Amino acid sequence: MANDFIKLLGKKNLFIQGDEAVVYGALIANCRFFAGYPITPATEVAEGMAIWMPKLGGIYIQMEDEIASIAAVIGASCTGVKSMTATSGPGFSLMQECIGYACMAEIPCVIVNVQRGGPSTGQPTEAAQGDVMQAMWGTHGDHQVIALAPKSVQETLDLTIEAFNLSEDYRVPVILLLDAEIGHMREKVVLPEITDIRVEERVPATIGADKYRPYRTGFTRSSKVPEFAPFGSGYKTYVTGLTHDKRGFPVTTSAEVHEELVRRLIEKVHDDIDMIWYYESSFLEDAEIIVVSYGTTSRPAVSAVKMARKNDIKVGHVRLITIWPFNYEKMRNLLKNAHTIIVPEMNLGQMIHPIREIVERNTKVISAPKIGGAIHTPYEILKIIEGNKN
Repeated sequence: MANDFIKLLGKKNLFIQGDEAVVYGALIANCRFFAGYPITPATEVAEGMAIWMPKLGGIYIQMEDEIASIAAVIGASCTGVKSMTATSGPGFSLMQECIGYACMAEIPCVIVNVQRGGPSTGQPTEAAQGDVMQAMWGTHGDHQVIALAPKSVQETLDLTIEAFNLSEDYRVPVILLLDAEIGHMREKVVLPEITDIRVEERVPATIGADKYRPYRTGFTRSSKVPEFAPFGSGYKTYVTGLTHDKRGFPVTTSAEVHEELVRRLIEKVHDDIDMIWYYESSFLEDAEIIVVSYGTTSRPAVSAVKMARKNDIKVGHVRLITIWPFNYEKMRNLLKNAHTIIVPEMNLGQMIHPIREIVERNTKVISAPKIGGAIHTPYEILKIIEGNKN
């Protein structure tokens, strides 16, 4: 259990990498299966899990490639074990078909993507945010995943725990979008008190495969999440990526069955979007310019906003923590009073697209891209703010 790992570790104040924080967060969340293939800059996640899994009665497997890794994670999860893999852009691309399968079969799992420069093998040791769109749209068909983006090593640990909770709550793949900068950065991390940790455990089926209910008693989670019957629990289960009815049996030619299924897969997450869409905002009360950022880029963005405020520029900041699903209604309300929106990203513009969809036509939306491995400096973002203050 979570306290088993914390007691075994024997200390609460740590100075660790983001990749190590993923390991510790996963173990606190009671992840006990890891399958992966080493890839820079996510290799330290696999190394950490290889060290700790045997000590906690878990299983670590190094697979032959990323396709096998995500397939093994899905299989382990079907037995009722919390499962995770970690990769970077090229491996994440290979996992997409199985991610779609996990969406369709409603199999909880956590996928850590420590992003690097692309496309293809690109820049193995350099940071990027180029997998934002792939996280949501990489697999085919209509579906919904959850993706979280930490800005620090401490938040990486905290969001890893939350990724497992959300995956269990909604029976979906949850993607943790780090990048090489956060993955290899070392910062102070304080492990949470055992009494403060929320760890969602898998609730076994009790009422039959054709029923839906709130996932946990006392939580107002979506009632469109089905119960989970692990392999070997006595239930006859049929797990398929084909369109299926409430019993799990394939029904591939019925438009009605397909629409009911796919809409439920999406709605079970979207019904609770205000509960799972995490963000931070500052200085929005009088903001005429708003900087929207996420992940590593939020660090220089906050500094730039603070410098601009000292220069009497009315600028605010919104940091996206939940990247997907995108809360269109909430974001529209947060940005409605600004005449200019600035979106710095370590790509050539990805999150800027849903932001453009929600603002008024007379609102200027400016992409502030940066690629090649270097993160933005505060002064680069400040220059764009100053150039649009009127």
